[in-house]
Amino acid sequence: EVQLVESGGGLVQPGGSLRLSCAASGFTFSTAAMGWVRQAPGKGLEWVSVINNGGGITRYTNSVKDRFTISRDNAKNTLYLQMNSLKPDDTARYYCAKYPYSWSFTANYNNPTEKGQGTQVTVSS
Repeated sequence: EVQLVESGGGLVQPGGSLRLSCAASGFTFSTAAMGWVRQAPGKGLEWVSVINNGGGITRYTNSVKDRFTISRDNAKNTLYLQMNSLKPDDTARYYCAKYPYSWSFTANYNNPTEKGQGTQVTVSS
């Protein structure tokens, strides 16, 4: 059974930083593209960032480029998202996402095959 357990969310002031982690189990982590998706109140699921199975290819949605960094440690079966210069618009529930391929340049990243329970990120003064 695939399990994705997120941690690291919380309340932070605008301009602050958070680091999200996702502990993965139940599948061969090193063969899967992974990512982070988020959902703000009243809005649909939005992909934030994705990374290929080996960690050498990453993509970011435009609104988080140059502020967020995705990474993975395949030895620890763990995915990370470093979030800097946080803005109120980043407020959302963030989910760790698993994709059914090692990488794709053309897939719809809003449709992962699995996602965790999520961790809440609130950016407010």
